[in-house]
Amino acid sequence: MDNKDAEKLFFIPFNTGGHWLLLAINPIRKIVYYLDSLGNDWTTYPDMKVLIDTVLQAFRAQRDIQTSRRGANSITWIKVACPQQRNQIDCGYFMLRFMRDTLALGRLKIPTDYFDEFKCAFYTKDQVDEIKEEWCQFMIKLNVCS
Repeated sequence: MDNKDAEKLFFIPFNTGGHWLLLAINPIRKIVYYLDSLGNDWTTYPDMKVLIDTVLQAFRAQRDIQTSRRGANSITWIKVACPQQRNQIDCGYFMLRFMRDTLALGRLKIPTDYFDEFKCAFYTKDQVDEIKEEWCQFMIKLNVCS
């Protein structure tokens, strides 16, 4: 990685075993943005945190990026207050929407109170349907559904 990579976000859609959430990671700055449409804290999924912390430390070590002796303790996890789902089935679409919103804005940091442009307590049915349609169009273009 060179200097231009210092501000990149890497998106990790994560399934906890029945729920999708999004992790946006800046490995250089050791920041993990945590977006969960159910509003849970990352401590709800301790195995996820251990896995991501370990992978991030290994990533940094492989690229000879200075790592502290404290290791995973120096990784900053930021819970982002993002729109919440009103049912138990739309988490995957919310995760996709969070990713799309971040990419659409071209931002390198995610504010703890989400983006002003997309801030709301809940997505409307139309907003969820919009991401469902985009996902379907994307899959058709990849020819996955044939």
